[in-house]
Amino acid sequence: MFVCLCNGVTSHTVADVVAAGATTTNEIARVCGAGADCGRCRRTVQAILRSSSPDRKTSRR
Repeated sequence: MFVCLCNGVTSHTVADVVAAGATTTNEIARVCGAGADCGRCRRTVQAILRSSSPDRKTSRR
């Protein structure tokens, strides 16, 4: 699914950037461009970031 239409960034790409160590929306924007232009996708990028955080994964167990 496309997350950032301005830069053609998918949710998979954002998840890969987070898995590689990005911890903020600014880092994600710098690496892949999601959220770097108009900012409409920032909430979705934040949701992907939160869902990938170690704290959330630990709390599921």
